[in-house]
Amino acid sequence: MAAEAEILDELRRLRARMPQLTGALAASVDGLVLAHDTPGVEPEGVAALTAAALGVAVRTADATGRGDLRELLVRGRYGYIATYAAGDTAVLTLLAPDGVSVGRLHLEGRRSGAHIGDLVAAAMAAPLARPAARTTTRSTARLPTRTTPARTTTTADTAHITDR
Repeated sequence: MAAEAEILDELRRLRARMPQLTGALAASVDGLVLAHDTPGVEPEGVAALTAAALGVAVRTADATGRGDLRELLVRGRYGYIATYAAGDTAVLTLLAPDGVSVGRLHLEGRRSGAHIGDLVAAAMAAPLARPAARTTTRSTARLPTRTTPARTTTTADTAHITDR
């Protein structure tokens, strides 16, 4: 993926903001590693286990009517494994010791997860953007971008004004 270096930079910035983190990993929701900064931990194994845990968590959230999964927190004897949604197709998993501030972990994890989600979405759209832009430019030039009457009226009024 083209965004791998940018994702790795975000993981390193996150670890600089929270030095108590012992690892950070970005993965696809199906368990493929996108980037990692996980010294002493096998990233492929963590990504695969995260995907399995996500499967159960998503089903649990759905079965209990809690909506789309946003995060998953596991606390073990020696610390936390926190997983945050990173867009629709990726997740951010953080490893932290037991004494970490969980509030700070959530704050930083959510922020970085959103940024990584944006990077992944941009990387997935980039190969499609060039050919689609040519086709889309021609076909959407005649269509309003939204179907709300206010937008259509504004577009029509503007077109009418510029025609004079």
